[in-house]
Amino acid sequence: MKEVILDAESRTLGSKGMLAGLRKEGKVPAVLYGKDIKAETIVVDSKAFISIIEASGANVVINLNFKDGKKTAIVKSLQRDILTQDPIHIDFKAISLKDKIEVLVPIHIEGVADGVKNFGGLQEFIVREVNVKALPTNIPQKITVDVSALGIGQGITIADLPKLDGVEYTQNPSTLIVHVVTMKVEEDKPADAAAGAEVAQPEVISKGKKDKEGEEGAAAGAKK
Repeated sequence: MKEVILDAESRTLGSKGMLAGLRKEGKVPAVLYGKDIKAETIVVDSKAFISIIEASGANVVINLNFKDGKKTAIVKSLQRDILTQDPIHIDFKAISLKDKIEVLVPIHIEGVADGVKNFGGLQEFIVREVNVKALPTNIPQKITVDVSALGIGQGITIADLPKLDGVEYTQNPSTLIVHVVTMKVEEDKPADAAAGAEVAQPEVISKGKKDKEGEEGAAAGAKK
């Protein structure tokens, strides 16, 4: 995965009003932390950040460009506005290009399963992200899975994923990612069968003292 540059500025801790003001100016408050470095609060341009994420994916390696130098990082956490989906806070984790890291990579489904197309099956997409370990520059933007050959009852596990140079899948190899199952059809009960069931209900007749006990029990039950 290629590296990109994003201008960044240090900032002081501020109030909610100050942070809201930064966002109105098109900036995103963020924090940068990592091994052997002191966490610092920073700010980046919102449009530039969005452009990078849309073009290169969430696991892109970003060179944060400060006045006094660059720091290499990845996006560890991203908070978005519920309504606009604009970024409102970012956690950047400083990394070394020489050390492997573990990240989640999205899985992209390609094609239409044979069991769905020709036999009326249902495709279930179970795991949408897979955990991988690799050098930052070897992390794929996505992992494509071709499902066109899948028939009814067949699936793809992590063990079936394409082998990528320098990329290790760290989850259980037997973890099911996608499979094709038979479409379940619920049968309606015939109306006359339901009516017959009602007619077949036995009538219970009680006499004497039991009748009164039954009435009191029903009354007591009604008071509960």
